[in-house]
Amino acid sequence: MKKPPRKFRIESDTMGKVRVPNDTYYGAQTQRAIENFQISDLRFQTRFIRSLCTIKLAAARVNLKLGLIDKKRGDAVITAAKEAASGKFDDQFVLDIFQTGSGTSTNMNANEIIANRATEILGGKKGGKTIVHPNDHVNMCQSTNDVFPTAMHLAAMEVVKKDLLPSMKSLESSLKKKAKEFESIVKAGRTHLQDAVPITLGQEFSGYASMITHGIRRIEICLPHLSELPIGGTAVGTGLNAHPKFAQFVIDELRTETSLDVRQADNLFEAMQNKDAAVELSGALNVVAVSLMKISNDLRLLYSGPRTGLNEIELPAIQPGSSIMPAKVNPVIPEAVNMVAAKVMGNNTTISIAGQAGNLELNTMMPVIAYTLLESIEILSRAMRTLAEKCIDGIKVNKATTRHYAENTLALITVIAPLTGYAKAAQIATKAMASGKSIRELIIEEGILPKEKIDTILDPLLCPYPDNLLYRSH
Repeated sequence: MKKPPRKFRIESDTMGKVRVPNDTYYGAQTQRAIENFQISDLRFQTRFIRSLCTIKLAAARVNLKLGLIDKKRGDAVITAAKEAASGKFDDQFVLDIFQTGSGTSTNMNANEIIANRATEILGGKKGGKTIVHPNDHVNMCQSTNDVFPTAMHLAAMEVVKKDLLPSMKSLESSLKKKAKEFESIVKAGRTHLQDAVPITLGQEFSGYASMITHGIRRIEICLPHLSELPIGGTAVGTGLNAHPKFAQFVIDELRTETSLDVRQADNLFEAMQNKDAAVELSGALNVVAVSLMKISNDLRLLYSGPRTGLNEIELPAIQPGSSIMPAKVNPVIPEAVNMVAAKVMGNNTTISIAGQAGNLELNTMMPVIAYTLLESIEILSRAMRTLAEKCIDGIKVNKATTRHYAENTLALITVIAPLTGYAKAAQIATKAMASGKSIRELIIEEGILPKEKIDTILDPLLCPYPDNLLYRSH
């Protein structure tokens, strides 16, 4: 069935008249931005839009409280902003993230939606600005320059607290459980991908758990800096056109509305010029991504095989691995996590470059910082929960394989070195490599230790520690 032709209304802004689709709540400035910024299909995340509209809601309540807007109009703006913050108009936020560097187009997108909806609530028609004006009423006491970065900080804090940290703690818990489960599983250690002294699989996994523990601390350190909001600084940090009590009242509203422990920035000029808090958080996310890639690659190596690799562990088989090789099962979760980690590392470069664009009084790459930072947090959150639930929790050990490697590693000779000297120990290891004999066999042949002591001294659970039976036998 053929759709009826779309109808339009005529709206005006300071540059003249613009045709706007009649079924939309946005207005002239948004329509201009739609036409001017057709660069990508990237749009701001729902969390960012909700944070932006929550600021508009808080501002409307405060402006009404301060007597800056009459009650009838103020109540309509509050109702419209509340609807927008609840997600009712998410489909009206249509702008490309690649736009004006301050995010003015997206701020006006919100202002126009709320103004048109408030006008509608008061009995007017969309497009008319005499009842509720997007700049004069919805944007009262605000500027894009303080609203946009405030929304960025709110959204980032929310997703870190609600998604990222819980996911990290879930992964940390999974790794700690496996470290405990595997504490007596002896295996060969490897350095430079070559034989090294034995280690337990539990010790190896405890290292992975500690990486995530440190990552959690790094992320938490960033939160107090994100909690500083530039709202109230308006255009350049001076607070021009804002009521003296506006900023603190808005922050009080935001604390209540979001349950986030936010406050006004210590220095509004710094908060307007720099996006260092976002850059810092991105750096911490980058460290987490590096840790995840190391862990994922280790899991892939330990799982390699099953006939021609290390084959020390088994990862959960969750889907076929090949369209041509039957029964092949690949480490798909670690591979997916690796791709997320690579993306986050690239995002960190983007945010770092954008962060230095704070020319004079304003950073002019805020939209790409906001979008990219939230993307990194969101995909890391999902990747870590997926890694924990679909991979780590189901890992099993091939005990015979790990024991075989532990007993046959040439690095086992290290435990004998304090008794024979480094050079003699090296000779025995070289001879073992050439002959194919084990270290145990050659120690017996060389008469280095009584046969009855060998099993105790070469017990791999003791080898990694200096205070072992060998030292006590001197």
